[in-house]
Amino acid sequence: MLSITSQYLARYRHLTAGDRTDDLLPVTGAQRRFVLVRSLDRSGRPDVVPMFFAFPSGTVDVERLRAAARGVAARHTALRSRPAVVRGTPVLRAGEPDVPVTRPAPAPGERPADTLRRALAAWDPDGPPLRLFLVRDDRGRDDDVLAVVLDHAVCDGRSLTRIVEELGTAYAESTTASPPAPEETEAELAAYREAVLLQLAAEERADTAEAAAYWADRLRAVREQAPTARPERVPAGALPSGSAEALLPAHDDTVPFPELLDACRSAARALYGPGNVVPLGYPWGGRPAGAEPVVGCFLNTVVFPAATGHGPAPEVTADAWWDDLDRADAPFDAVVSAARSAGSGWTGRLDGLLTVDDDRRRPPLRLAGVEGREIHVDGRTVRGPFAVSVTQGAELRLRMVWDRAVLDDRTANEAFEALADALRPPGRPVD
Repeated sequence: MLSITSQYLARYRHLTAGDRTDDLLPVTGAQRRFVLVRSLDRSGRPDVVPMFFAFPSGTVDVERLRAAARGVAARHTALRSRPAVVRGTPVLRAGEPDVPVTRPAPAPGERPADTLRRALAAWDPDGPPLRLFLVRDDRGRDDDVLAVVLDHAVCDGRSLTRIVEELGTAYAESTTASPPAPEETEAELAAYREAVLLQLAAEERADTAEAAAYWADRLRAVREQAPTARPERVPAGALPSGSAEALLPAHDDTVPFPELLDACRSAARALYGPGNVVPLGYPWGGRPAGAEPVVGCFLNTVVFPAATGHGPAPEVTADAWWDDLDRADAPFDAVVSAARSAGSGWTGRLDGLLTVDDDRRRPPLRLAGVEGREIHVDGRTVRGPFAVSVTQGAELRLRMVWDRAVLDDRTANEAFEALADALRPPGRPVD
């Protein structure tokens, strides 16, 4: 029997046979996951990745920014393509670069963060994958805030770093830069297609009966859980999500990933009660060997079954995690299929997400010599009951956000305290 990846490749090759479908590009397993997640959302809302930068009021030239953003998109196939499903087959459809730069109007007395939340909540799922929003504070009390927002189906962490660098360079050169020549565009498209096919070849090699048996056994007990304390309703005037943050001592040059997973297990225990197995996801992976360093989405989402009892010991978690990484190239949809074959009944929804970033490797956004200060805009709609982000820098910045329609604030804050307590050194209070 063909694996899921092999079946996908066969359908894609049948769909694109001939010369009339050069604009239809294959998608990686990660991109198929985002298509699946979008299909599970009643609104069809895609996962979006926003980056927010504060600039001194009045320093960003909108027309110059628009030209710079369009120039960046013109040079990258993924940024001028839109996810689509053609005859039941997920693809990217390449097109012309279209990057809207919107200045959403604030309501009377509204702060820039509130305006941006409204703008992102109104995201059109059928629009371009890269969009920019600039909110100016006409009161002159705050910085202007620029949001650079992407559909997650066209980017990963490595791509974000490159986009930030190139946007700054293009802004500086916007009066002298010329659009890429047709042959450059074609060459980049060919490099992008080849990178995706190399990624799919790696996933096809990993999508084996042995890997399916491993994940079936690993995820057999996973269920989509109901939290122990659900809110009766979101309080009037409350933002869609809550958040909490703590600063902890950094761990030299690496983030202790097994310890993070154990800490997330502690949070899941507080949220879902003991004795459950909660599916947590985290991104892993990068460009396939031999691929050009193209912008795109090449990560995979690995599932960690967080048993909410008081064991196993941390070293057991570490050993299991290393075993997971040996099969981390198995695409997400194949892992879900394996779990369902074992009787778990799991649809692929994740109860929690864990992401880890190193802010020492991400450059600031500079526009004509002015450095933007990266900020958070809290209160946005989140995917899933809760998500944990860890940023490695001079300190370890720990953040947790949660969906207030699913989790009440008191229980979520208790879960965050359990999360932080599991990571901070003994005797150190939460900052």
